[in-house]
Amino acid sequence: MMKSPTRLAELIAALRVLPGIGPKSAQRMAYHLLQRDRPGAIRLAAAIDQALTQMTHCTLCNDFSETPVCQLCASTARDASLLAVVEMPTDLLMMEQTLNYRGLYFVLMGRLSPLDGIGPREIHLDRLIQRAGNGIVNEVILATNFTIEGEATAHAITELLRPRNIAVSRIARGVPVGGELEHIDSGTLAQALNDRRRCDVN
Repeated sequence: MMKSPTRLAELIAALRVLPGIGPKSAQRMAYHLLQRDRPGAIRLAAAIDQALTQMTHCTLCNDFSETPVCQLCASTARDASLLAVVEMPTDLLMMEQTLNYRGLYFVLMGRLSPLDGIGPREIHLDRLIQRAGNGIVNEVILATNFTIEGEATAHAITELLRPRNIAVSRIARGVPVGGELEHIDSGTLAQALNDRRRCDVN
């Protein structure tokens, strides 16, 4: 069986790191870039290089940013008393698309999953607690996904915030159980925000 040239094989393997891209799709992409769109390939390589070298994490919300404090956190038009906690940057984008939330965010960059070795440190819960306790935040809105891991993450955050007398609410289950914010339409997410509830405090 004929093997692809080494450099081509490396390109195909590199493309397979993208979610949802299998061997056949990666192979088609590689041949397309080499044969039909070399300028596009050069632009893609440059964009990836610039993103990797110039993007960092916002010191406040932990989202990706080109500056120490992202534009959203620096905006004086946002309500700094509200802090929504989301799992991923894509969830933040979905929240913004509702045009229904004017507070600020904290992006965990994951969710608790002990089986995968993801604990409180990996999702920056210490930074979240510090941010929530800055004396400005009045309410933390837990907008983690309604998966087992998302629910466990929301529960852990509630327990950490309970002694600090900070109001904690959870977005309502307008979002389907087992659903992820990235795949929810903005109308449903807007309703879930409006119907958020206070987390039970014993």
